[in-house]
Amino acid sequence: MIKHKRSITAVVAVLLIVAGVAGGYKLHDTLFNSSSYTGPINQLEKPEKSTSISDARNTAVVQAAKKVGPAVVGITTKVYNRDIFNRKVLVGEGVGSGIIFDKAGYIATNNHVVGDSKTVIVSLADGQSTEGTVVGRDARTDLAVVKINVDNLPVAEFGDSDSLQVGEPAIAIGNPLGLEFQGTVTAGVISSLNRTLGAEGQSMKLIQTDAAINPGNSGGALVDADGKVIGINSAKISKEGVEGLGFAIPINTARPILEALIKNGKVVRPYLGLYGLDQQMAARFGMKLDVAGIYVYKVVPGGSLDQAGIRHGDIILKIGDTEVKDFTALQNALDSYKVGDSVTVTYTRDGADQTASVVLQESQQSNDEG
Repeated sequence: MIKHKRSITAVVAVLLIVAGVAGGYKLHDTLFNSSSYTGPINQLEKPEKSTSISDARNTAVVQAAKKVGPAVVGITTKVYNRDIFNRKVLVGEGVGSGIIFDKAGYIATNNHVVGDSKTVIVSLADGQSTEGTVVGRDARTDLAVVKINVDNLPVAEFGDSDSLQVGEPAIAIGNPLGLEFQGTVTAGVISSLNRTLGAEGQSMKLIQTDAAINPGNSGGALVDADGKVIGINSAKISKEGVEGLGFAIPINTARPILEALIKNGKVVRPYLGLYGLDQQMAARFGMKLDVAGIYVYKVVPGGSLDQAGIRHGDIILKIGDTEVKDFTALQNALDSYKVGDSVTVTYTRDGADQTASVVLQESQQSNDEG
């Protein structure tokens, strides 16, 4: 009896399998071979290759990335030290970004990217790597120029940073965190203009953006919606809980610096030859200046002020006809002159205003001199 039931069960199972197979073939024929079926299953078929994209996708960011991206490079510097046998030993590498701006192979980047290196490794967007020579650097503006010898280079077009408006699109292109993320594109807006950061006396105004800028982006491009470089990414405020505060050197500020670095390897600036304090700086040291000006703490021996008879304790009030209430104003005033120019300096000594004719010398580019 049990054996008979098992036989019946086996027959039923076989019939069910046959029915299932037959049904499967019928279902397949219905879904895949019917010319009238247009259901979701067709989504699995690979679409035909298209050479164009819609206007909705071909945004300003896309076009800017295509236009400028090939001209943004990676810059790698090698850091060496000496071992106990005075042998040079590689102890690390630094990676930043740069922008090819001339067919001759000139690349704009940050001074802090190249550091003290005389040569660097330049990684092009097409995968090539070549040695680059640092032809000039300027610590004050944090700019440097590197040159490579490669033919048929892509070149980024410089725009007009003076025409920027707060709120317009800003696209950052660079190598955040190293070459593994080479050519990364981030987008945001111009958050503000004419921002000042850094040490006392810094006069350079920066572009603020909320486009993501990270270590490795330094020296990369900040681009407008027309695909033109309007800034060189330089800094980011990195604090816990702070996001979207990136800064770039305006390209109009960078232009004459880059030109000077190519011609001279440095920027020749006039200076007075003093170590001084303005009211804000003096307050940090517990001093109080009753007059808005530059307190002369020390003059450089043989420098411009020293030769003009200005000494410790004097307070500089004007350079020519321009009032200098702080170091920023002083530096802006000096930037309008050339080395060798003679300027009238108005200062106060023992409560009495006096003037002196000062011949401007070449700056030694010390951070605490004016």
